[in-house]
Amino acid sequence: MLTLAVLSLKGGVGKTTVVLGLAGAALQRGLRTLVVDLDPQANATFALSPAESPYTVADVLLGGRNRLTDAVATSGWGDNLDVLVGSDSAEAANLPDPSARKLTRLRTALSTLDGQARAYDLVLLDCPPSLGQLTRGALVAAQRAMLVTDPSVFAVAGAHRAFEAVQAERTNHNSDLQPLGVLVNRVRARSAEHDFRIAELRKLFGPLVLTTVLPERSAIQQAQGAAVPVQKWPTPGGREIAAAFDHLLDRVLRSSKKRSRSSKAVGA
Repeated sequence: MLTLAVLSLKGGVGKTTVVLGLAGAALQRGLRTLVVDLDPQANATFALSPAESPYTVADVLLGGRNRLTDAVATSGWGDNLDVLVGSDSAEAANLPDPSARKLTRLRTALSTLDGQARAYDLVLLDCPPSLGQLTRGALVAAQRAMLVTDPSVFAVAGAHRAFEAVQAERTNHNSDLQPLGVLVNRVRARSAEHDFRIAELRKLFGPLVLTTVLPERSAIQQAQGAAVPVQKWPTPGGREIAAAFDHLLDRVLRSSKKRSRSSKAVGA
């Protein structure tokens, strides 16, 4: 089971769009996938249109007992895609300076999924655009972190802060965590400003900037409004974005194989 945290410390850059796009690509491949909606706005939950659930992620993080299984619902997108349902109540778990015990709550809850009959191939953690317990707990629970930005000056600064957060949790609480890369979203062709900011990102992050970029296309918003994966949106823009997410999923899965080889080498 590979757990990927998708984060940005600036709102509005399309972080949830990336989670949904990866979930749709994984669904097309038949990968058993869980989306964990940690953002109190719960936009991923809305877009995935899950079945009713008696509990939410807030109960998992705040409850007196582990309710993770009860808080997981089947997505309306397909049987192989589940959702750990989001809620605005999760804001109560977004403490600015949580204890080490609280930071490990999500990791502990997710660990109960290992070895289940219908184990997940991929877990996607949709983080809020803030650096409190929810994002930090996701980084403690994840093996990989993808930083999402758009090519604007404030988003570039947010990506830098997010990278520092990844490095801090890796040092202090989760030595297994690795930055998978920086994904540039909402790129417009022939925009001098966007070209400049992407060059700035490459200067700042070097090879961590992913070669796959996501162009700005209305198909994304249209598919989300219809609560269907962009992979099913029958327009040229939808097909272009679907292909980009397929390449991005390849990158995510390759990182999992590298992790497996590294683990075997350590074991040897």
